Amino acid sequence: MKAAVWYAKKEIRVEDVTEPVVEPGEVKIKVAWAGICGSDLHEYVAGPITIPTEEPHPLTNKTAPVIMGHEFSGEIAEVGEEVQTLKVGDRVVVEPVISCGECNSCRQGFYNNCERIGCYGMSGVGGGFSEYAVVPETMVHKIPNKLSYELAALVEPMAVSLHAVRQSRLKAGDSVAIFGAGPIGLLTIQACLLAGAERVFVVELSEERRKVAEKLGAITINPSEVNTVAEILNQTNGGVDVSFEATGVSIVLQQAIDSTKMAGEVVIVSLWESNPELSANTVVFKEMNIVGSIGYRNIFPTVIHLIAEGRLQVADLISKKIDLDDIVGEGFETLLNDKSQVKILIKP
Repeated sequence: MKAAVWYAKKEIRVEDVTEPVVEPGEVKIKVAWAGICGSDLHEYVAGPITIPTEEPHPLTNKTAPVIMGHEFSGEIAEVGEEVQTLKVGDRVVVEPVISCGECNSCRQGFYNNCERIGCYGMSGVGGGFSEYAVVPETMVHKIPNKLSYELAALVEPMAVSLHAVRQSRLKAGDSVAIFGAGPIGLLTIQACLLAGAERVFVVELSEERRKVAEKLGAITINPSEVNTVAEILNQTNGGVDVSFEATGVSIVLQQAIDSTKMAGEVVIVSLWESNPELSANTVVFKEMNIVGSIGYRNIFPTVIHLIAEGRLQVADLISKKIDLDDIVGEGFETLLNDKSQVKILIKP
């Protein structure tokens, strides 16, 4: 079958690979659509970050090269022995977290904080940028017929945003600032509004992305035209209740801190290629709460329902659809060079 395989930084090849074989407890999915994630882009530009290259991943015992792709939907094409809940023809999405089930975090139910956590399409096994993918039954969630495969491919990133809001102390009537209007930032707008936020400010350089943010109900700020912190402080009389940092840029994290009120909260959603610098004294004197949010847990069924029922609108984020053969030039390179792009979907 055809697949996009990560070998090293700036080296992803579309090539013919052996079609994966179903083992007991696993299912084979004919991939319908797969999205390029920000973490995929990080691995392409600056990797390896989480992809194992020298030491095998502790849970998969595998290293690169690896088929990428962890945001995808499709149809069950084959089921292995011992599979109980799925059958051929079922329409599904994949929750790609690989956890040990044994560490302290896993035993408490925090499988997204597993001490040896991995990700399908990253940790030596995968992935959705292929014609077929084989995953454990436990990773799979059914989707209703009224949910298209294209929209279903956005369940995974939407789960990231909704989990981040759940991790926060956001309550009805609060004001919010979101720094970065990439896919996660844009999806976080809707999660915040759904949770009862009164006003959501979005800080973003790209005019096209600001337009999408405004369509989703946000008040946008262009940081190249105004002083971001001063503008937010002025419009909120002292700062927002909660900020979400979704850029992975050091200076932006400090802006999020400075734009948040006394005893407010900053939620860090982004992954970082290097450690940021920040004013710890500002955090201390403002008695701020800084929270990290990684992935999701126990939330896919809720996200599937909310998108299927139209309570979360994700279609506006799909800016381009391409064939698997074009994933490097029209996918990864386009996302690097064209900031009007938001979510690019791949058709195997």
